[in-house]
Amino acid sequence: MMRVSVLRLAAALALFAAVCGSRAEVIDDILSSLSRGVSFLERQHEHINLDGVVGFVILQAELKEAVRTWPHTDPVSWAQRTTAVALVRRLDQSLEKANAALEQDDPKYYREFEPLLSWSFWLIPQEWYTTDPSLVYPSTMTTECYDEQLSDKCLTLLLGTWKMNGTPCIVTKPCRDTMTRFGCPHYSLSHQLLYFMIGKMKGCTNLLKGDTRASRANMTEQNYQRIFCSNMMKTNQDIKNGLTEQMVDIFIENILICGLSGFSDFHKADWLQHILRLQDEEVGCFGRDKSIISQIIGDELLEQLQPHRRVKRREKILPDGCSSHMTAVAVGALGGYLNYYLTEQDITKRPLS
Repeated sequence: MMRVSVLRLAAALALFAAVCGSRAEVIDDILSSLSRGVSFLERQHEHINLDGVVGFVILQAELKEAVRTWPHTDPVSWAQRTTAVALVRRLDQSLEKANAALEQDDPKYYREFEPLLSWSFWLIPQEWYTTDPSLVYPSTMTTECYDEQLSDKCLTLLLGTWKMNGTPCIVTKPCRDTMTRFGCPHYSLSHQLLYFMIGKMKGCTNLLKGDTRASRANMTEQNYQRIFCSNMMKTNQDIKNGLTEQMVDIFIENILICGLSGFSDFHKADWLQHILRLQDEEVGCFGRDKSIISQIIGDELLEQLQPHRRVKRREKILPDGCSSHMTAVAVGALGGYLNYYLTEQDITKRPLS
């Protein structure tokens, strides 16, 4: 009897060692990918657009939280923490330069979104939830129900940057109607979630006040976040089965922002491997298209001749053929995976259903 229990214990310890060993390897993979991503930012900090910088700022917040809470379990883990500390130092320096370049490039736009460019704005999940397939919309619109100008306006009303010293946490009827509309696809869906996330991080209480629809009477902000992420999970499962170039960006963006909202089931191991495989070995970015490099150089020259033509902030292809947006969401998503794997080592922080 004694021998059986000793064997059981030995088997359990072997399994534990295997799990910890494989987790340590995954954390190594994430850290080395992030190091290449930060090298890319160090080289391109003058050219990355606002959305791109925000992704790296989210990573900065995630890494600072990881370093703060890193489990003191063994020398391997501690060596990894040292790597993360060095990454934070590099990010701090290059983001300072990137912010200065953004402010110089478009001062009005920079001021409107300046709060999002500080790592302390972004809250890292302290508890975990899971999505619910029963909340998936019976049908989804085929076109985006999203207007970039309205979305920007709604966010500046939350942030209080709509004018100098503006009041924050303002929710207009057009903003509330747009941000709570059901059935929206892709980027519209992720921006609806982002609106609620930013409202929460800004400390706005009751974004839903003034909604008189009886069918929405008992809806909370957390209910909306769960509905949106449950639909984003469905999107990702559909995309994963037929991942096209255009859909990779939304696939990773969904992992980033639902992960940041605390939905643990977005941190799937095979999705992580997929993101890691998308990184360009040579320059460290994501979404690199070498075939359009020469075309971009022509566009860049055109832009220098027409300096007042504002570049759409959602995407900027850099001179080396890299996608600024996809690189930003990928490093942010990887930072989310890192924190998730670290909290997984702490049994008290397991997902809440």
